[in-house]
This record gives sequence, C-alpha cells and structure tokens, in this order.
Amino acid sequence: MLQLNYLREQTAEAKSRLNKRNPNFASVVDEVLALDEKARAAKKEMETNQAEANVIAKQIGELMKNGKREEAEALKQQTSQLKADAKLLEDKSKQLDEELFAKLVTLPNTPNEIVPEGKTPEENVTVYQYGDLPALDKAALPHWDLITNYNLIDFELGTKITGAGFPVYRGKGARMQRGLVNFFLDEAMKAGYEEIVPPFLVNAESGFGTGQLPDKEGQMYHAQVDDLYLIPTAEVPITNIYRDVILKEEELPIKNVGYSPCFRREAGSWGAHVRGLNRLHQFEKVEIVQIATPEQSYQLLDEMVKHVQSLLEKLELPYRILRLCGGDMGFTSALTYDFETYSAAQQRWLEVSSTSNFESFQANRLKCRYKNKEGKNHLVHTLNGSALALPRILATILENNQTPNGIKVPKALIPYVGFDMIS
Repeated sequence: MLQLNYLREQTAEAKSRLNKRNPNFASVVDEVLALDEKARAAKKEMETNQAEANVIAKQIGELMKNGKREEAEALKQQTSQLKADAKLLEDKSKQLDEELFAKLVTLPNTPNEIVPEGKTPEENVTVYQYGDLPALDKAALPHWDLITNYNLIDFELGTKITGAGFPVYRGKGARMQRGLVNFFLDEAMKAGYEEIVPPFLVNAESGFGTGQLPDKEGQMYHAQVDDLYLIPTAEVPITNIYRDVILKEEELPIKNVGYSPCFRREAGSWGAHVRGLNRLHQFEKVEIVQIATPEQSYQLLDEMVKHVQSLLEKLELPYRILRLCGGDMGFTSALTYDFETYSAAQQRWLEVSSTSNFESFQANRLKCRYKNKEGKNHLVHTLNGSALALPRILATILENNQTPNGIKVPKALIPYVGFDMIS
C-alpha cells in the first residue's frame, strides 16, 4: 500500500510513475488526496469540538465551585449539544477513513524509474540471454506426450480425483519433483537462506499483507467456513512472519526460503500454450524471501537474480531475463525480472520465475518496520523470487534432453533422483 505522505508530498512523481502502469491511476491519486483532505478536515472538526467541550467543562467546574449553579446549568445544555455533535462528527470521520482506505488500496505500487514504458508482455525488455537454443530432431515430442510415454504424470487420474489442472506425479516423475525441490532448497541454504516450512493456508490478514487481497481474491481458493485461503505461493505465509513486527537494523537482511504447493483458481484459457504442465491449478515451488533496509534492497535484488541464474545454469537450461514493463508488472511490485527457459519441443519461451522488489509497499500493509541506530522506526523493503517453480522447469528438462534412448537427467540432479536417464 502506498504511503499517504508520499502521495501528498510527491504527487507529481507518484502520478508519473503510476502512468507507466496505466494513465487512469492519476485520477485515482486525485480521488485519494481529495478524500484525505476531507478526512483530515473531519478530524480537525472533531478536535475543535472536543477542545470546546473541554473549555466549557472547566468553566462549569469553576461556576459550580463559586456557587453559580444557574450559569453552570446553562452551560451544561451547551455541552449536551456538543456531545451530540461529537457523535455525528465521529461517525463522519470514521466513514471518511473507511472510504479513504478503500480507495487507497486500489492503487498499485509505483514502478521504479528503470521500469520500461509499456502495457503488454511484448513490451518487456530482454536484459540477458544464456545458452544455445537446443535443436531437436523433427520427431521430438512435447512434454505432454513424453510424460505419457514414460508414465511420469497422469493427468486423467488427477482429473478423476480432483479436476483438471491437478496432475498426479508417479514413479520417476514423482522422484524428479522431489529431487528438484531438494536441489532448490539445498542451493538456497548454501546461499545463506534459512529454510521455513510454512502453513499452506492463510487468513485474510495475511492475504492483505502481501497484496493478494483484495486484488487477487478471485484467483485464490477460499475455504469459506473457516475463512482461510490456500496459498498461491510460499511468499504469502513467509513474508507474514514479519507482520506487525519491529526488527532491529542489525538483523537485516533476513533471508528465508520455503517449499510449498501453490494453488491458483485462474489457470488460464484453453490452447497449446496452457497444455500439460504449462498452466496448472496446483503446482510446487521453492520461494526465496528477503526483508531488508531500503539501502540494501536493490543490491539484494541483483543477488537474488544471480541466484536464480545459477540454478538454471546448473540445470543446463537456456534462459533469458526480462525486465517487465509497467503494464505487465504485478500489483505490488516496484521492479520485476522474469526468467524464461526455452522449450525446444514447443519452440517457445516459458516463464519459470519472477524476482521482485516491492520496496515498502507490502511492508506498509504488514506494518513491518525496523528500528535504526538512532532509534527511529522505518518501513522495511520486502523482496521475493521463485527459485524455482517446478512445472515448466520439468517440462523444459524433459523436452530439451530427449534422445532416441530416453531422457537425460541434468548432472546436478542425478544425486537427488538416483538415476541419470528416464527410459
């Protein structure tokens, strides 16, 4: 959530940055500031009313002390009216605060100054590309055929048990999943991340804290009886560890990593681009999260990007890094780098990670602060990244490493899965 002081004091800058997302947000800023002015005027009116009531109460006390009961009683009538006015003013102030809050939370984060202009994915900027694109034989198969031929994943069984988009991994397919999870966790811990095993359901306060609610409410599975939400990523419960917490500056940065299943109601449209593992309602992911000071956060973002690069290179996958344009960034992000691996059989790039700096946007919702060396409290910056999401990683490993004799397993994974070939 954007800070009101920022919108008041740097209105032109806020509008300029939000314009990278959508020009319509400038008018929303104006609406927020108009409501803010009304809310502050209402509070001032309340304070004036209370001050007047306090003065009269003191006068009544003096009059009663001096035996001037009739004059005191006359002033009491005045205080009765002030009390009635006070209730109306309180209700008005509360209503304006609620309207202001409801409008403020509709504003997304302001993009960093290096975020490119643009409204669509086609306007994202490729900042780095690694590896040669594999050239497969004409007989090469997409992963949805490979997983059937090698009995790795059963989509029909998942549909029977739950519904479309909930695959059943079996045999070597299940071992590849487990191996990838353990590989990603081990690599993160080598990089200094503390492993967290979080709950996979969260309350509404947690969903609001990281920005899933109310913006993405329709994309989350909601257990209505208990008012709990299945998590779309481990970012949500891990970041909420620090909700309503004041940290010490010397504790920062905090580096956490966690594995979780991820649940997404909106799994996309029909077509080859969402076939097989390309788009699921349930998938597995390892997430890295950092809590930092504003001075640390962009250097840490670069370090997180390098960490994701190292994972893809160890898996021997060609990839590219995109800096997302304003119109393609997530609601809470100030700067996002997407990683895409190249699917040789599908002949297209597949997103496998988003690594983002949210600056103080999430922290303001979470009320997560740190006390600096001078003893003053400031909002932290939060960052997170997929390191990595499994479905499309597995898809590209299967497609890019297929041979006439089977599918080769990347060297880095062999110790984790216990075999070097799927055949």
